[in-house]
Amino acid sequence: MSEQSGGIDFALAAFVEDGEWEVQDIASPAFDSVKSLAHGLRQVSGESGAVGMVAVDEDFFVLVRVLGSSTRVLLSDVTAADEWEIAQSVIDFLGLPAPEDDDVEVPAGDLDLLADLGMHAIDMGALLDDVELYPDEMLSDIARRLGFGDLFDDTVGLAPA
Repeated sequence: MSEQSGGIDFALAAFVEDGEWEVQDIASPAFDSVKSLAHGLRQVSGESGAVGMVAVDEDFFVLVRVLGSSTRVLLSDVTAADEWEIAQSVIDFLGLPAPEDDDVEVPAGDLDLLADLGMHAIDMGALLDDVELYPDEMLSDIARRLGFGDLFDDTVGLAPA
């Protein structure tokens, strides 16, 4: 695997504090694996937990949701596990077999991990099916649906849609 921190577009933690969404950067090595991400998210999680959003190489993203002792994950493209340690970490966490060379770019994990926050599996699936969108655009859409789109966009430097 050839992962380098340089391939990470951004890694953010989003959580509610005093009734308002907060977004902060996650520093390396906290985004190197599901386990380290979950540990870091638990340090900032509030009543509704925390959401980790990692975009990699303008190619795929990883969502990690912690709520209490629960950790739920979503990888936008299973084939990324061939090249990226963070993606392989999701595959390992989920107990899935390593992707095959002929596997198609499909998500792996829990499409419903943000349902209680307003992003249901059907909407997540539709978003992931949009091959025209880059990972940062998909994550911006997710952030908007959860109620912190402008804060997300400002943090990652996206121009308003």
